[in-house]
Amino acid sequence: MAKKHTSNNQPDVQQPETATVPEETLKEMEALRQALEEAQAQAKEYSEGWQRERADFSNYKRRIERDQQFLSQSITGDLVKKYLLVLDDMDRAMQMRPEEGDLRVWSSGIELIYRKLQNILESENIRRIPAEMEDFDPSRHEAISYEASPDHSSGQIIGVVQEGYMIGDRVLRPARVRVAR
Repeated sequence: MAKKHTSNNQPDVQQPETATVPEETLKEMEALRQALEEAQAQAKEYSEGWQRERADFSNYKRRIERDQQFLSQSITGDLVKKYLLVLDDMDRAMQMRPEEGDLRVWSSGIELIYRKLQNILESENIRRIPAEMEDFDPSRHEAISYEASPDHSSGQIIGVVQEGYMIGDRVLRPARVRVAR
C-alpha cells in the first residue's frame, strides 16, 4: 500500500488500493444475475398465465350458469305452453260467467281456480305480454288482421285475440292481435 505524506503534521492516511475481484467471481455473479432475471420473467409469465386461466374459468362459470338458466326456462316454457291453452279457455269462461242466479256461486269457484293458475304462472316468472293499446311489436305480437280504426293510430293494437306470454325475456307465445292501419 502506498502511503501519502502530508506536510501539515497530520497522520498519514492510507489510500486503499482498488479492490480486484477475481474474474471467476464476476462470471458467477453475472450468471446469478441472469438466472434471477430468467426466474423473475418465468414467475411473471406463470402469474399472467394463472390470471388468464382464472378469468377463463370465471367466464366458463358465468356461461354455464346462463346455459342452465336458459335450459330451466326452456323446460318450464315447454311445459307451460300446454297449460296456456287451458288458461285461454279459462279466460273465455271468465268473460262469460253469470253474475246472478244459481251459477254465480259456481262461477266464483271457477274464478278462484283461475286466479290460482295465474298465481302459479307468476311464481314461475311467466307474465302476460302487454298488448291492448300498445304499438305493434313483431318480436312480441303476431298480427291476425289489419283494420281501419278512427280511434287508433296506425300500427297501434286495436284488440287482443289471444294473450301472449313471456318467461323472463323470452317469448313463450306471441300475443295474437288486431292492428290499426
